Amino acid sequence: MNPAHLHLIFNHFPIIIPIIGFLVMLAGFAFRSELLKRTAFGLFILGALFTLPAFGTGEDAEEVIENLPGIEETFIENHEEAAETFAYLSYGLGVFSLIGFWANWKQKSLANSISIAVLLFAVVVLFFAKEAGTTGGEIRHPEIRKGFVAPEE
Repeated sequence: MNPAHLHLIFNHFPIIIPIIGFLVMLAGFAFRSELLKRTAFGLFILGALFTLPAFGTGEDAEEVIENLPGIEETFIENHEEAAETFAYLSYGLGVFSLIGFWANWKQKSLANSISIAVLLFAVVVLFFAKEAGTTGGEIRHPEIRKGFVAPEE
């Protein structure tokens, strides 16, 4: 298993886990369930933790693929920038969720406001997760790039 393979294994978790967390948080509000909200906070924290190995394996993955035929440096650079922004936002969501988990657990007066703020911040993070995922996919998948035209048979 090489570093590019490791990167591919890890890079899906920081995107998928917060999506699930977002849905669980929405359910927490819909059902007025503090348990579901705490579960969502936990998922956001877990997503942030999975960002560490995904982000940490990126440079080594680049070394493996940058000289392969069909790989364009501009797509790698775009992905690096998107992934860096997403990583820092993901870490922020994890820290913010840790605070929200604590406030919810201790039944602090701001717990519901923090839950709403985390939910809104998660939307921003998920936008950047989509950007990181899409730019990463564009490195090896020209069919998802803007302006791609499928060859006629």
